[in-house]
Amino acid sequence: MIDQFINFVIRPPRADYNPEQYLWERDFTLAGKSYKRQDLELRNARGHALQCSHYVPSPFPEDTPLPCVIYCHGNSGCRADANEAAVILLPSNITVFTLDFSGSGLSDGDYVSLGWHEKDDLKVVVSYLRSNTLISRIGLWGRSMGAVTSLLYGAEDPSIAGMVLDSAFSDLFDLMMELVDVYKIRLPKFTVKVAVQYMRRVIQKKAKFDIMDLNCLKVASKTFIPALFGHGSEDKFIQPRHSDLIFNSYSGDKNIIKFDGDHNSSRPQFYYDSVSIFFFNVLHPPQISSANSSKVEKYYDLGGLKVGGGTDESLLYEIITGLRSATTDAASSSAPSILATKPVNELLSEVPVTSLVDSIANRDNGLNSDDPSYLQDKLNVLSEECCSYTSSNRESWGRCSSLGGSEEESSADCTAADSSNHQTTLEVLATPIRSMQKSSSVPEKDEKKKKKAAAGAKKPRGEKLEKLEALGKRLRLCIMRRVKHRRHLSS
Repeated sequence: MIDQFINFVIRPPRADYNPEQYLWERDFTLAGKSYKRQDLELRNARGHALQCSHYVPSPFPEDTPLPCVIYCHGNSGCRADANEAAVILLPSNITVFTLDFSGSGLSDGDYVSLGWHEKDDLKVVVSYLRSNTLISRIGLWGRSMGAVTSLLYGAEDPSIAGMVLDSAFSDLFDLMMELVDVYKIRLPKFTVKVAVQYMRRVIQKKAKFDIMDLNCLKVASKTFIPALFGHGSEDKFIQPRHSDLIFNSYSGDKNIIKFDGDHNSSRPQFYYDSVSIFFFNVLHPPQISSANSSKVEKYYDLGGLKVGGGTDESLLYEIITGLRSATTDAASSSAPSILATKPVNELLSEVPVTSLVDSIANRDNGLNSDDPSYLQDKLNVLSEECCSYTSSNRESWGRCSSLGGSEEESSADCTAADSSNHQTTLEVLATPIRSMQKSSSVPEKDEKKKKKAAAGAKKPRGEKLEKLEALGKRLRLCIMRRVKHRRHLSS
């Protein structure tokens, strides 16, 4: 029985697996992005070969170092246990490194040491990653034996950005005494202590470590790395009080999460969400976006507009840039920093309507938009229904309000009123609410006078209406593409 208990500590069942079957594929896709698995072999101080895998984006972003989380498995585990970590962290631009500790999986070694020698294996991995210029910050994620390994190593290396410690034991000797009760070994207490001392000597001879040295409480009070603790509330193998003891004596920033489940049960989704948020906060991964969105957001504040929402940002900002340079003395096409200080809706509100109309009309002429068939084809992507801008719906983004027309009316005729009970207003798209709110008591004749004054006395009335229609059509295509509009009554 004692020999079985010794093997239970230093020689648990060893994972024997096929990497091509149990690990992620060498090239795979997650959340629409491509990644690859890089297998490598490292050698520890005892000369044991460690089988490792590194999950990274494919291709790796140029000139943008990414953080890395090292996943540390349990005493009977292997690097395949990091598959879930890869799913959680890779979409956040955090690479995942995993290994078979010495004595586990496909690595060399005959015995495990529940964290004592494993921390030296972890040191080899950290040194390898530190030498890689494409890796920035490093975090640790350990479960059971891996959590103890992370804690023991973290006490020696304060440069680790953060640690997730799942189901760690506080003291190996106390754990062994608890397991005697759990497995109902009917022996007197003094006999158990004698047996443990015998086991201690055997383990020292075989695995080359002292079970009395594996005390996490001694190092927890000297560790200041941000840590997230997790433990199953029904864990009978390593009881939750172990994490409570470590948590209470831990000196760094800390948080603890208790969840339903035992030592080997799958973790709930909210726990994985907490882990993802924790590593995002401590590792600060870069936000890598597509070339189009990065080009736009690099120089401009989009305000309420979102990249990827069907908006032709390049056209929109080209219009804004031209209008801005035409209406300010100091503006130039090579000064994006000026525009970066204000959102796009405020920039549009500062530009006179006449300038906006002229600019867009000129662009439409270059795109053959004066051709009725061309405009009709472009307008087919829009819904025939209209919506009015209200203070409670910021996503409406302007257009005009058509309240009395029939369903067959074109969206270009939204400026026509049908009856005295229905009113119509023409509103410039992407204009702030404060500049768009109008009193319903203003006579229609006064509104026509204001529009006429804004269009300029030198412009014929027909040209003004034509350009206003071009304004509405062009900005609807630019900003509200693929957006389905609604018709509703105006208050």
